[in-house]
Amino acid sequence: MPNEHRLEEQFLSQEAEKQISNQLDEVEQIEIDVKTDLLKILQGQADGVAVAGQGLVIKEDIRVQEIKLQTDSIDINPFSALFGQIELNEAVNAIARIVLTEVDMNRTLASDFVRSRMPNYDLDVDGEIVSFEPQQIQVFLPGDGKIECKGRVLLKEKGKTRPLAYTAVFCPRTHSQPAMLEGFNCTEGEGVSVELVTALMQKVKELMNIPSFKWEDMAFKIKDIKVEKGSLILLVETQMKQIPSSITELSL
Repeated sequence: MPNEHRLEEQFLSQEAEKQISNQLDEVEQIEIDVKTDLLKILQGQADGVAVAGQGLVIKEDIRVQEIKLQTDSIDINPFSALFGQIELNEAVNAIARIVLTEVDMNRTLASDFVRSRMPNYDLDVDGEIVSFEPQQIQVFLPGDGKIECKGRVLLKEKGKTRPLAYTAVFCPRTHSQPAMLEGFNCTEGEGVSVELVTALMQKVKELMNIPSFKWEDMAFKIKDIKVEKGSLILLVETQMKQIPSSITELSL
C-alpha cells in the first residue's frame, strides 16, 4: 500500500542521512530519498537514490557548496537495507551536479590532504627529463568561462633545482568546446626556454582533456563544466561499486 511503501522509503532515507551526516565533519543540509518498497527490499532492489546536500565538509578543509546526485535503479543487499544501510551488489550509474566556490577550492588546495597528494610531473624536453614539483596553487574564477591559476613550483633540470612562479588563464573543456589555454606567464624566477614551454603546454593540454578519472570504488567522467564568477559547476557521470562513505568524494 502507498502509505506503507512511503514509510519504508522514509526509514531507509532517514537512516542513510544519519550515516552520511555522522561521517562528515560539517553539514548544513543533507537529504536522501530512496525509492523502494518492502517487496523490492526483500528482492534486493531499489528504483534509485537521490541525494541533495549543501555545505558538506570532510577532512576539515575539503568543502562542497552543493551536490545533487541521482542513481539509476540499483541492486542492493536486502539484509543490510532492512537495517537502514544501502550496500550495492552490483555497480550503479549516477549523475551528479556539484557546485564549488572559489573560496572552498582554495581552501581545499591549501589543505594538507591535497598538498600531500599533489603529483610531480616529468616532461621530455628535447630528450632531457625536466621535473615540476608543485608547491602552491591558487584558483580565481573571474567569470566569462575562465579559470585563472597562480602558483609556485620547483623546477628540476640538468641537475639543478630552482623555484618558479607562474600565472595561467584557461577555459576548461565543455560539452561544446575543447579546453583552451589563453595565457601562461612566469612571474618569478629566471624564466623558461621555448622548448620547455612547448612541452609544458602539451602536458597541460593532456591534463585538461583527460576523459575520465577513478577514485576508490568510483569511476567518473566530467560531462560539462560551467564557470561563473566565484563558482565552478560540474556535471559528472559516475559508476559506483559502492555508495561513497562521503558523497563529497565526488569533488576530489
